[in-house]
Amino acid sequence: MIKINNLNVSYGDFTALSIEDEIIIDKNKKLGILGSNGAGKTTLINAIMELVPYQGSIVKDIPTNEIAVHMQYNNYPETIAVRTVMEAIIGCKLEKCEKIMELIKFFKFESALKRTYKDLSGGQKQRLTVILVLAQESPLTIFDEVTSGLDFQTRTSLMELLEKWYRDRDDTLILVSHYYDELERLVDDVLILENGKVVDYGSKTALFKKYCGNRIISFSALDFDDELMKDYKKIEAPEGRVVISIDNNEEELELEKILVQKDIDFERTSNDMEVMYINALRRK
Repeated sequence: MIKINNLNVSYGDFTALSIEDEIIIDKNKKLGILGSNGAGKTTLINAIMELVPYQGSIVKDIPTNEIAVHMQYNNYPETIAVRTVMEAIIGCKLEKCEKIMELIKFFKFESALKRTYKDLSGGQKQRLTVILVLAQESPLTIFDEVTSGLDFQTRTSLMELLEKWYRDRDDTLILVSHYYDELERLVDDVLILENGKVVDYGSKTALFKKYCGNRIISFSALDFDDELMKDYKKIEAPEGRVVISIDNNEEELELEKILVQKDIDFERTSNDMEVMYINALRRK
């Protein structure tokens, strides 16, 4: 669906994004773009949407104006009823658009229609944009920090709805987020950017195995005993945690036995975006 090659975006003497190797975003894939502030995530979206000048090649099998996109900042008239704003954007009464009505019901947005935009909560404002984006029924949808600025509960609620919406759909999705749990739940592939360059790109399963092993076991750093666990492979971890890379079932059972005997609480997983990201950056 999208083929990117030798892409460069510069502002004067500053290079905001440089992608040298070819990146192919296949049709029906759900891609997560991960990176710190200033890594080049939004710059890449802007280049795909032809909002910034760039050098290199971005080939799409869909016209740019047919891509549904949610940008970080969206402006609506603040003192007009939300229903009126939505009808002006879609060009008809809400009740005459089956897809809009389906989305309004799905995202539990009915109570917000009579309010003005300025009276909406942060979560309702984001739901408004999500509804309008999804109503386009584009084969490619881009969300750039869709939950930015929301509190944990509101963010979780919105992501649960998005996950449910996309569960049985083959649409292509590009999701930019600095929340690891959002990417864990929604995407198949991951593009890691740092300082405007590609750190790695591939399926989240393959990248996890590459940087973390088959599985990881993590627990509080306060419970770590260097002598007791000297035979296990410790990898980079979030602050306050210890993460052990596990290659096989026997090794996992041995370590879990030690932790249980020492009454140490632990977690095991083969899908931890934060640990994968930290180790990808450190290895590069």
